Amino acid sequence: MITEFHKKYADKIEGTISCFDRILITGSLTRWGYAEAMRSYLLINNIRIFDYPLFAKQYNEQIRQQIESISKEHKIEIEYIRSPHKFDKQANIQKILEKRGNEPGIVKIYSSMELCDSYSPYFNKEKNSSVLRLRNSKCIHYYIYLIDKVLGLCFFKIPTWLPCRVQFYFNGHNYLEYKLKKHNIEYEMEDNAFSKISDYQKAQELSDNFRTEVIHNWLDIISSRYIPFLVTTNQTYRWSITQAEYSTDLIFKNSEAIKSIYEELVLKCIHTVKPGNIATFFSRKLAANYEDEVGSKYNKQIQGTRIKHFMGANSIKIYDKGKTILRIETTINDIGELKIYRDVVTKSGETVTRFASMKKSIYSFYDLGKHCNSSNSRYLDYLASFTDNSDGRNKLNKLSGKKVENDRSYKGFNFFDKFDSNLFQVLLSGEFNINGFRNKSLRKRLKHSISASQMSRVIKRLKLFGLIKKVKNTFKYYLTKLGKKVIAAGLIVKEFSIVPALT
Repeated sequence: MITEFHKKYADKIEGTISCFDRILITGSLTRWGYAEAMRSYLLINNIRIFDYPLFAKQYNEQIRQQIESISKEHKIEIEYIRSPHKFDKQANIQKILEKRGNEPGIVKIYSSMELCDSYSPYFNKEKNSSVLRLRNSKCIHYYIYLIDKVLGLCFFKIPTWLPCRVQFYFNGHNYLEYKLKKHNIEYEMEDNAFSKISDYQKAQELSDNFRTEVIHNWLDIISSRYIPFLVTTNQTYRWSITQAEYSTDLIFKNSEAIKSIYEELVLKCIHTVKPGNIATFFSRKLAANYEDEVGSKYNKQIQGTRIKHFMGANSIKIYDKGKTILRIETTINDIGELKIYRDVVTKSGETVTRFASMKKSIYSFYDLGKHCNSSNSRYLDYLASFTDNSDGRNKLNKLSGKKVENDRSYKGFNFFDKFDSNLFQVLLSGEFNINGFRNKSLRKRLKHSISASQMSRVIKRLKLFGLIKKVKNTFKYYLTKLGKKVIAAGLIVKEFSIVPALT
C-alpha cells in the first residue's frame, strides 16, 4: 500500500503492515439453523412438533456433559458468572496468562445465563398445522478460552439450547505472527501490534494470503470437539462473518516523528471530516434518503486518543497505538452494506455478474480484506491532503493574484469572500470525490444564486488556476491534487488561525 500519506512522510515512516485484527464468526447448523428446517427434521423423524422441548433437552444435556468432561480432563474449573455485563472476561484472562504463559491449550472456561435464540411450537390456524417460530429465551452459555498454535488466543461461545448458534473469536495479528515465525521473519510486538518487522514486503504478502480454508477446517474441528451431536445427527456448521476489523499500521522511526503530526491530525479530523467524506471512505455516495446515522466521535483513552467516523453499523477510526504506531482501522459490523461485483443467480436461474451486496460467508474474507484495505487507503489519502499544509500555504499566494489569458483578466480567489469560501467548501464535499461535478450540480449545492453562464466563468477560473481538471469528452470536472492541497490549506488557516485570533 503506497498512499499520498506514505509519500509525504516517507522520511519518517519505517514500514507499514495491513492485516485483519478482531474477527468474530457465527456458526449456524446446516439442518437446524432456521425454524422451517427444524420442523422438517422433526416431521421426517416422526417427532411431534409440540414435543420439540423434550427433543431439544437431550442435546442440551449432551453439550453440558461434554464440556464438563473436557474441563475435568484438562483440570480447568468452570467459573459461573452471575453478572455477564459487569464481568470483564478479557481482563481476567490476561491475569491468568501472566501466571500461566502462552502455551497452547485451554486457558479458562466460563459459564453464564444469557439470552439465546430458540424455537417455540404453536398451532397456526391459517395453515391448520403445527409450526415452530423463532423467539428469545435464556440458557447456559459456555465461553471456552484457548490458545491455538496458529490463531493464538481465541474463544468459543456455545449456547446449550437449540438451534445452538455458536460464535468464535480470534485476532488476525496472532495469525500473522504465526506466519512470520514459520518463515523466520524477525519482528517485535506491542500489545497486538507489530512495532518492527525485518521484511515488511514479505510480511504483507503473508498477510494478504489469508487462507479461509484453514480457518474453516479449524472451526469444524473445534465445533465437533465440544458439540457431540454434530456427528450423530450428520450435520456441520455454516460459518458467517459477524464482525471484522482490518487495520493498517504505520510504524514510525521514533516517537517524536509520530508526535509531530498526530496532534495536528486529531485536531483537523474533528473539524474537517464531514458525512460526505465518510461515505467516500467506504466508496459510497451519501444519498438523500440514507436513514442510518453518519458522523464522528472523539474519545480519549488510557493509551491515547481516537477519532471514529461511522456510517451506519460500519466505521473507520484513527488512533495512536504504542509509542511509534499510527493505526487506521476499518470495522465492519454489517457486511451486507458493502457492494462488490460478483456472480448473482437471478429468479430465472441465470447466473450474471453485477454489483451486489457482499455475502456474509467466511469465504468473503478475500473480498472483505481488499475492500477494507481500500477504505484505509482512501482515508490516508484524505489525511494527506491536510496534515502538512506548508506546501499549500506557499501556493495559496499564487491563488490570490490575478491571471490573464487571451487578453482577458481573471481575478484570484479570496478565502474571506462569502462566495469563494462557500465554493471551496462545496468543492471539498465528499460526494464529488467519487463522481466529480458539473455546472448544474455545483450551482445546486451553492448557497448563492448564480446563472449557468456565471458558473461557467467560475469553472474557467478554477481550471485556469489549476484547481480542477475536466474529464475528456464529458462535462464533468474533478479537483486536482493542487486544488485539494490549496483549498484545504486555505480553509484550515482561516478557521484555525485567523478567525480565532480575531475573536
